[in-house]
Formats: sequence, structure tokens, C-alpha cells
Amino acid sequence: MAMTGVLRPGHVQLRVLDMAAAVKHYAEVIGLWETGRDAEGRVYLKAWDEHDHHSVVLREADEAGMDFMGFRVDSPATLKKLADDIKASGLCTQLQWIDAGEMLATGQRFRFTVPTGHSIELYAEKDQVGNGMPLVNPEIYPDGLKGMSPTRFDHCLLYGDDLDGTVKLFTEVLGFELAERVVAGPDQLLIAAFLSCSTKPHDVAFIRHPQKNKFHHASFLLDNWGEVLKAADIITRKRVSIDIGPTRHGITRGETIYFFDPSGNRNEVFSGGYVHYPDRPTLTWTDDELGRAIFYHDRKLNEAFLNVVT
Repeated sequence: MAMTGVLRPGHVQLRVLDMAAAVKHYAEVIGLWETGRDAEGRVYLKAWDEHDHHSVVLREADEAGMDFMGFRVDSPATLKKLADDIKASGLCTQLQWIDAGEMLATGQRFRFTVPTGHSIELYAEKDQVGNGMPLVNPEIYPDGLKGMSPTRFDHCLLYGDDLDGTVKLFTEVLGFELAERVVAGPDQLLIAAFLSCSTKPHDVAFIRHPQKNKFHHASFLLDNWGEVLKAADIITRKRVSIDIGPTRHGITRGETIYFFDPSGNRNEVFSGGYVHYPDRPTLTWTDDELGRAIFYHDRKLNEAFLNVVT
């Protein structure tokens, strides 16, 4: 598959209440690598097998949650074209260009607020710092890995009111595919959308919710189910607040465990999932099967999992 346009999730900026506690969690529990700090006090981290400078940015604030999520596009020309297309769509507000360098090691970015109220941005350039191994004759992983050691930042799940408008933007303007959806009632009201710009089951997902701009979780990829079980061991050994799991999703088929950072932001590590090509039909789940869709083994809903957001 030729990857063009929007390539992948590139970064997420999270608000944390205590920077020292947050850095310890993301670096020692999850196992991300710190790559820099800026004049604003933001801390930059990446998963070990990501070559770009960072994928997670932490900002100390009075309230937890997500500031924005960024997607990498294939070229500066694509960045300009998509910015023009977003403007022409009339679907977004608070459109702005952000100068190169405002975020460490990152080129010019175009930021906009989608109909669900979330700040999303696109960028084409970010410095590469490597994964601790040579590009010629590398090993399969570097020395010194800590914690859960995911290979990459994978996706976010976001909550907001105008789900239809956001799905229209991502599919008709940004070129994402609707890989899976959840519908409710005889009118098949869309209540959840899992959107892919790659061969993954989702690169971002949205849930219909009465409040705008809510954050459910940021997710990081592990290699296999055994690594998910090891993550559960680490959660107990480090006395981390657990949410749910280890278990498996029906949606995406991912193997998963959820937990919280010290500020109350939900994290996920997961493995598995199917390969999504653009000609793969959209999978649909109905609300009467939502328990099995979310928690395939238990087959019942967990209200705290659904309703606790930042």
C-alpha cells in the first residue's frame, strides 16, 4: 500500500498535575525515553522504536487532559494542501499556523479544532534521533529498555458531541477510512467511529459524548500478548492505578490493559489487531452488543471505563 497524505499519529501533548511524578511514570513505568525539555517546561518523550524526536509531550497544568494530537503528513506540499482543504470544508474552527521550532525539533504545524472540540494538528517535518541502533545491520532491540517498553505511540480515543462532523472531516477531507463503527437504535445513530489512515484498525477513535473536547486514553503498542501480561505485572509492582484488563477487545481485536498516570490521564498498552486495507469493508457493532465489542471476554460494559474522561 502506498502511504500518502496523512501518514500516522505523530504526537500527543498531555496536561499533567505534577511534572516530576508524570515523568517518572512515563519513563519508568511505560518506558519512554526522554528526549528534551523546552523553555516552557514541557518534557518530550518517545517510544524506543520511534525514530522521530518525540511522540509524547507533557505540560504541567492545573487540570489533566489532552492539549492536542498531531498527525504527520508526507510532505510540506501535502501539509499546505490539507490546510487549504480544511479551511475550504468549513468544518473546523480556530485554524492557525504554528511556526517551526515552537515545539522542539518540529517543523511548521497547522492546528485546527474539529467539530468534537479537540485540537488536532498536522506537520510534515520532525528531526530524527533514531532508536539506539544503527540503520545498517541493526540488532532487534537496544540495550537498557525499561518498564513496558512499547515500540510506538499508537492512537488516542477522544470524546465529543459532534461525532458526525468529525467523521466527515477525517474521511472526506483528511482521507481516513472508517474501519469500525458502533451504531444505536433503529435509526443506527453513530455513537463510535474507529478511523485509520494506515493499515491499522485505528489511528484515532471518537465516541459521541455530550461534552466537547474530552480525552479517554492515549495508547502505546506492545509486541504480543505476553508483553501485555508483563505490563500487568509492572502495574502491580509499581502500584500504578489500574483501570481494566488484561483483556481483549472485540473492536479492533486488540489485546489490552488500561491504567492511569498520576494525574488521572488514562493510558493503554496493547498488542494485536488485524490489518486494515482501504478496500476492507467497515465493521459495524450494534449497541446491544457493546459489552462484547469493548470487552470480548467479559461481554459486559464497565461504566467507569466508559465515563471517566479528562
